[in-house]
Amino acid sequence: MSATQPGQDFGANDWLVEEMYERYQSDPSSVTAEWIEFFKTYSPATPGSVTPATTAAPATSGPKGGTPPVPKSAQAKSSAPVVAQPATQPAPPVSAPAQPVAQPAAVVSAPTEPVAQPVAQAAPATQQVVTPPVSASALYPTPAQVVVRPAPVLATPGEATVEPLRGVAGRVVASMEASLSVPTATSVRAIPAKLMIDNRTVINNHLKRGRGGKVSFTHIIAYAMIKALRQMPEMNAFFTELEGKPAIGRPTHINLGIAIDLAKADGSRQLLVPSIKGCEALDFGQFWASYESTVGKARGGTLTVEDFAGTTVSLTNPGTIGTVHSVPRLVQGQGLIIGVGAMDYPAEFQGASEETIARNAISKVITLTSTYDHRIIQGATSGDFLRRLHELLLGADDFYDES
Repeated sequence: MSATQPGQDFGANDWLVEEMYERYQSDPSSVTAEWIEFFKTYSPATPGSVTPATTAAPATSGPKGGTPPVPKSAQAKSSAPVVAQPATQPAPPVSAPAQPVAQPAAVVSAPTEPVAQPVAQAAPATQQVVTPPVSASALYPTPAQVVVRPAPVLATPGEATVEPLRGVAGRVVASMEASLSVPTATSVRAIPAKLMIDNRTVINNHLKRGRGGKVSFTHIIAYAMIKALRQMPEMNAFFTELEGKPAIGRPTHINLGIAIDLAKADGSRQLLVPSIKGCEALDFGQFWASYESTVGKARGGTLTVEDFAGTTVSLTNPGTIGTVHSVPRLVQGQGLIIGVGAMDYPAEFQGASEETIARNAISKVITLTSTYDHRIIQGATSGDFLRRLHELLLGADDFYDES
């Protein structure tokens, strides 16, 4: 602490010094001896205060009437002081040697005697008018001549209530900040949704007549994602280090994280991403039951730490609130996240009549995005994965028959 001086700038740690100073004021023994010595001469900086680097020299006294003395260099050129008008006034034409000539930027009062020698002669427009050099006192006014303008009054922000982010919200902050270190890229694919819409209707009609329940589009897309991961396990990976060198991790299981948007009592929203474990061994019925159980725990506030741990890939569906295309964040420890867009007709046909849509066989489409860790997954692999999802959602490998 010996190198610490009063008024020193602590940069980003200013808040900590101010906090310790408040503790010192209330109880000096609450800080160490080094800080006590520092705070004895410490004075918190006042916002907006400015410390001048140098002190301006006072104005020298001049002749009566407030006229500053003429520099010796000017006296050597003329027996009378140079007469000038303020810089804001145009220079009058010189008609005779005895009349004063204006000089720019000079702040000198008019003399009581005429000028003995001319400074510049009137010249035709085609000739250049030569003016003598301007004195330093004319170019640089004394402090007494400087006009000090008041600082502008800045609007102060309104009152605000600040509360810390704890628990899950705090974990989300830490996770999102850590995600900034993951170099990602995104592949995009638009998929016709007509067949998925029709098959979902068939499945739900069957459930209505039997055990009950309802299948959503997210259930179908998530299960197609699991089947595609079984066929392309290289997408179920994560970046890590081994003995200080880059390495790739390959999880034994497919633990699918599902983003769940919850509305809180105060009107704000909270995003939770629990995961369904061991998806590679589940059929569609088992997956649907696990999915619904996880969502029920999230809405009931009974999720545990285990529900958030071990996620290998994730799925988010902002399309439920109308988002057409999203590029979600990819957190550390995962190599892939799929984003689902809104299901609708292409924008150029959304204003068409039903007759036009039917006549032209126009299908609703849904946009899927694959955001991946570019250190372990390449663009061609990501694009091939979306192609496989596309094929499954169009019924490849008897996808809907299994469902």
